[in-house]
Amino acid sequence: MHLKVETAGAVATLTIDRPDKRNAMSFDMWSAIPDLLGSLDDAVRVLLIQGGEHFSAGADISEFETLRATAEDAARYGAAVHAAERAIAEFPKPTIAVINGFCVGGGCEIALACDLRIAADNARFAIPPAKLGIVYLFTSTKQLVDAVGKAWAKQILFTGDIIDAATALRIGLVNELHPASELDARAKELADTIAGRAQVSVRGAKTIINRIAEGEHEDDSVQALYDDALHSAEYAEGVRAFLEKRTPRF
Repeated sequence: MHLKVETAGAVATLTIDRPDKRNAMSFDMWSAIPDLLGSLDDAVRVLLIQGGEHFSAGADISEFETLRATAEDAARYGAAVHAAERAIAEFPKPTIAVINGFCVGGGCEIALACDLRIAADNARFAIPPAKLGIVYLFTSTKQLVDAVGKAWAKQILFTGDIIDAATALRIGLVNELHPASELDARAKELADTIAGRAQVSVRGAKTIINRIAEGEHEDDSVQALYDDALHSAEYAEGVRAFLEKRTPRF
């Protein structure tokens, strides 16, 4: 299946493992992602998604002549991609894309569905549906617009051109840039930091930020997040640790 899931403590890692194809995503790989994420233990606090030498060169275009041969086939293929993207975007815990090398097309789709993106200085990005006669999915386009704004989203999608890592950082496509040799260590450090914070706060922040991005407003469900936090053991521990001048144990 070319997808591996490993868990170390509170951090899970989903690795795209198809190096001979630069981690191009097959239909079966797209289809497997929702169940893989759904199978993760509730003790997982952070999910890393990574490739190897390359994050992902996108959808496996060699399948298109067979698996996207008709409009119905194309719709079925698109539905699998959409389901995978939504499974990542709606995963309840923080997600971090760890990006080396090529992050193209469907690879960008996966990365943009994550909450955070950190990249090596050798990373290269592109979203090329304009070179294939494909219209990029609505939810994936929104993720791109949310990350880089309308003007850059249009340039990326209109041209399909490759963007280097420095440009990706400048326009907000990635959060951080590091030498390739330091990327894995930084990913672990960032994941461990988030996993060590009060999870009631992290969950609340993710929910509220996503609601804001969707144009929603404060309501009773948001108020419930505040109330849950105030009545949580983590709140009590955080205040106690502050007063005792020690690191909280969440």
